[in-house]
Amino acid sequence: MPEESIEHIDFDKLNKKAISKPLVKNIYTADPSAHVFNGKIYIYPSHDVDAGEAFDDLGSHFAMEDYHVISMDTVDSEAVDNGLALHVNDVPWAEKQMWAPDAHEKNGKYYLFFPAKAYDGIFRIGVAVSNSPTGPFTAQPKPIKNSFSIDPAVFKDDDGQYYMYFGGLWGGQLQRWRTGEFNAKQPDSPTAFIPKDDEPALLPFVAKMTDDLLEFDEKPKEIQILDENGNLLLAGDNDRRFFEAAWLHKHNGKYYFSYSTGDTHFICYAIGESPYGPFTYGGRILNPVVGWTSHHSVCKVEDKWYLFYHDSSLSKGVTHLRSIKVAEITHNEDGSIQTLDPYSN
Repeated sequence: MPEESIEHIDFDKLNKKAISKPLVKNIYTADPSAHVFNGKIYIYPSHDVDAGEAFDDLGSHFAMEDYHVISMDTVDSEAVDNGLALHVNDVPWAEKQMWAPDAHEKNGKYYLFFPAKAYDGIFRIGVAVSNSPTGPFTAQPKPIKNSFSIDPAVFKDDDGQYYMYFGGLWGGQLQRWRTGEFNAKQPDSPTAFIPKDDEPALLPFVAKMTDDLLEFDEKPKEIQILDENGNLLLAGDNDRRFFEAAWLHKHNGKYYFSYSTGDTHFICYAIGESPYGPFTYGGRILNPVVGWTSHHSVCKVEDKWYLFYHDSSLSKGVTHLRSIKVAEITHNEDGSIQTLDPYSN
């Protein structure tokens, strides 16, 4: 739901209608990346704070400084805030804006993947390592070589190979990399260098990771998202084109690439035969939530699939003070996913 409409919302009534409640209330959390490690659910969200920054379309008001890891024994159990896992002051290369992270596990070690703005004002993606899924994490001294933009999501395929998906428009700077080099012109414009409406939309990226999960093992590749006719989605197709919040899950041998449409506030998905795509648009997983952003993950817990997402209902619509939630999703027999309405109870 766009922020301009929140003044008309009865939040008591809305929260009663919500299909799920905030998982934690002691802090504001967003952008939940959920995984099951050793039979337990671990969620890696952003930690929202009110830093007093003015609202703008570059996301300056999203001034997050650190990460907390949330854990749950089951989807119905109490969610536990495990405290500080990593702070921007402990990341040598990062200046500010610790945005949406992800994490994964390999050989008993846990890897936190996160975007942050470096001191030159350019978003990069870093890695921090821990012996525990809850941290604390120790950051690598430099970001991943050739990394850029935001919203890293790391998928482990059945063959043990790990892939990182990433990218985000506007404040996420993806549009500034269209030539392969960062374009620093018009720094205050979030929409400079966005394609025209009748041009193909900007695409997210994927890169296979090295065995130690600390670097890219290849040059990042664009991920094609196609319409029902096999054509790339257009930049003006705001209800379907990629904006941010890349995620990948695998179901019945198919790869599901899901993402946020940003300014139209949908979580959509597309289906492919390979972790590299191409992916054909399939539909919506989640209709708009209260607040401007929509960001999610899809995680299988035992034999059921769940959507972890956020909204701003706890803060009564404050865009940058969000709360993570979870709801079950259903894959139909034909491979499609049933759309959730977040306030349908």
